[in-house]
Amino acid sequence: MAKRVAGLDGLRGLAALYVMLFHAWLLSFKHFPHNTGPAYLTWAMYGRLSVVFFLALSGFSLALGPAADQWKLGGVARFLRRRAWRILPAYWAALAFSLLIAYHVPASHKGEPTHRSIAVFGLLLQDVFHAKTPNGAFWSVAVEAELYLLFPLFLLIRRRLGAVVLLAAITVPLIAYGVVRGVPPEGDTGLTWHLAPVFVAGLVAAGIRAKLPWHWLSAAAILPVLYVIHLKGSYWTGHHYFWIDLAITPGLTMLIMAVANGRLSWLRRLDGLGRISYSLYLIHLPILTVLAKKVAPHYAEKGPHTWIFVVVVGVPVSLAAAWLFAHAFELPFQRYRSWRALATAARPSTPAPPVVRTVPPAARPLVHEAAE
Repeated sequence: MAKRVAGLDGLRGLAALYVMLFHAWLLSFKHFPHNTGPAYLTWAMYGRLSVVFFLALSGFSLALGPAADQWKLGGVARFLRRRAWRILPAYWAALAFSLLIAYHVPASHKGEPTHRSIAVFGLLLQDVFHAKTPNGAFWSVAVEAELYLLFPLFLLIRRRLGAVVLLAAITVPLIAYGVVRGVPPEGDTGLTWHLAPVFVAGLVAAGIRAKLPWHWLSAAAILPVLYVIHLKGSYWTGHHYFWIDLAITPGLTMLIMAVANGRLSWLRRLDGLGRISYSLYLIHLPILTVLAKKVAPHYAEKGPHTWIFVVVVGVPVSLAAAWLFAHAFELPFQRYRSWRALATAARPSTPAPPVVRTVPPAARPLVHEAAE
């Protein structure tokens, strides 16, 4: 089971909040990745980077246990069952919620989902087959599922051949492919296999024990990538995420290592947010869509005013909804590892019969004797 490291949940929560701000941008302005909004909101256009962080953190968290046990998994079937138990109940509940919203408030001009959408997204095949999406955030869940299937193989290579061979085997062919064939723009459905090195980088980092100034090394690695994004702009970045994802991965991985080694300890205060971040990620977009398309037009002008309205109203509403959703569909499946355990916990406990103590006549109060 993936260990929880203080602070990393807080970092995960902040990343989920940033995804919300990005989706608020998408709902308020048109023609992404063109920057049709005001310059002061440009920073909100790169939600893809949060997904890259999620994947690196997932690889790191899942590998902590095996890294402490000579990179042994403890059973492939057991691992896959526990991963399915962890992500699928909340995902399927969010899929039903998203379909309900999407049928009435389509999130884009592409129209409402179809029966094909239910099949493709229900089986987590949206990274393989095209279908109208009920929730634009769901694409990354399919990527996670694919990487879970490959996780045992990654561990085997790490155990038998070492970290360098694992990283090279996953990364070098992708770089060669990107150089020779070119890269697709962000958002295209298809096997996003170039994200595998992101996950593997987190996995390898889980076994590094060196005490280095990871927070400073992280900043030194991330800032040049952010500068390129700033210099080239959103349109170029949106068509070169293949390279941006790979370039920013070392810096994000070192940021994870810094927090795991006790740096940025203030993030621990946000661990509560991080614990509902999966639920927040799953359901926030339908909520923001309703606000942007049905509510905001009555109270705010299009453009920046809509973005502000969606953020000011949508963030607290989404947080409250995610808290309720997590307690219904996510957290119980973390606490209880089987249907039997879950059903037992949900069953109201039978109160114990009251204990009746008889008092010997000689010990009874005098008032009772008088009453008798």
